[in-house]
Amino acid sequence: MEQKIKHPVQADIKKNIAYLKESLGVDKSFDVIQLDVEYAEKEMAFFLIDGFAKDDLLHLIMKFLAKQKPEDLQNDTLHKLLRTYIPYVEVETSDDLDEVTDKVLAGPTVLLVDGLDTAIVIDARTYPVRGPEEPDTERVVRGARDGYVETIVFNTALTRRRVRDRTLRMEYMQVGRRSKTDIVVSYIEDIADPEMVKKVKDAIAKIDTDGLPMAEKTVEEFILGRHWNPFPTVRYTERPDTAAVHLYEGHVCIIVDGSPSVMITPTTYWHHMQHAEEYRNSPLVGAYLRMIRYILVWASVFLLPLWYLLASHPELLPEKFSYIGINDPGQIPLFVQFMIIEVGLDGLRMAAIHTPTSLATALGLVAALMIGQVAIEVGLLTNEVILYFSVAAIGTFATPSYEMGLANRLARIFLLIATAAFATPGLVIGTVLLIIYLTRMNSFGIPYLWPFIPFNFRAFRDVIVRSPMPLKNKRPQVMHPKDPDR
Repeated sequence: MEQKIKHPVQADIKKNIAYLKESLGVDKSFDVIQLDVEYAEKEMAFFLIDGFAKDDLLHLIMKFLAKQKPEDLQNDTLHKLLRTYIPYVEVETSDDLDEVTDKVLAGPTVLLVDGLDTAIVIDARTYPVRGPEEPDTERVVRGARDGYVETIVFNTALTRRRVRDRTLRMEYMQVGRRSKTDIVVSYIEDIADPEMVKKVKDAIAKIDTDGLPMAEKTVEEFILGRHWNPFPTVRYTERPDTAAVHLYEGHVCIIVDGSPSVMITPTTYWHHMQHAEEYRNSPLVGAYLRMIRYILVWASVFLLPLWYLLASHPELLPEKFSYIGINDPGQIPLFVQFMIIEVGLDGLRMAAIHTPTSLATALGLVAALMIGQVAIEVGLLTNEVILYFSVAAIGTFATPSYEMGLANRLARIFLLIATAAFATPGLVIGTVLLIIYLTRMNSFGIPYLWPFIPFNFRAFRDVIVRSPMPLKNKRPQVMHPKDPDR
């Protein structure tokens, strides 16, 4: 049974104009434009948002309409306007004034014609947009320099440029009672698991909120619901080539208008450890870079708790490794020193974000002098604490995923607290609890630690070692692809 339209378009243009003027607030908002015109002795009205409409295109359409004579629009007016007198590609109709209102606010121009009970929607819109640039957080030495921007149409075009598959789908949705934010669910129909696609679309459709102020981040919190889980279960990327690779593997991408970050679902722990730079080099060099990255990332989590345990309990160290301990423990307990430097580094990171680029160098010099040399001289920190924390900080910065780097930092603090409280049992039990916690996680039904738990030798080999492309030609079975062998 069809739903009855509450406010249908009337044949009387004055009633339509009155409704749109009220719903759009024409007299209250300076950028909402109502343009009353008369062509071929018919009253017409354009409704548009200043800044969204392409002036040159609308001017061309108005010139075409101005040339029409009354007899040209006597019979079958709608058909003639759509097929002959409005020379544009993206033209559609609507018979619901509420839908027309939403269309205007989204950017298209609406044309009302007296005597027609249908509104003509001309999608002649443009958005302020920056040029595609290489993302700051995903730079490569060699490779493409373009990146996603804040306009959804640009982002879908950048994706299609790399995935010219006839079954690539870009399904349009709107979320937000008031914001009406545009969202595109992208996947390759011949590869992606239909159940996975349905899960993603259903999760997005269930979002009930006024708007999406943080764009894709707000979407993530709604569709995943793990509000207190620091580990990311979706991957963000601003690189079209990275998104294309995941589409070929059977993943589903979520593109949100207003954000340059595209969400990749589902993802595992290992997806957040990969970087495009590994595949821009030869297989041997890529494997080497990946191993270095893994060592640094795991050092950022486990190095400080392990060293703290050995420094606090020197009897655990063999005599020939006694240099690993601490020479001068200082006046402040080691645990407090670690907490001070953890807070200090996070404070420095936030200060760097809020500092203008021209002052960033000065901030770095001040931080190096204050946190480094002066902190040691006054006895606030020891040399060993700064050394090992620096290694851990390098591992954090080497983590490709910004969200994973922050989650690992919280895991490191958790292990430090457990080690400080219970010594060796605390470190062991804390590590086991962390692994169990990650094992119990999933992303749209995909185990978070796959292929480590549950174990899959071939897939785990590809995770640990960057395999040559000809040897990595099968899609992950855990994604349930339709054609895993191609």
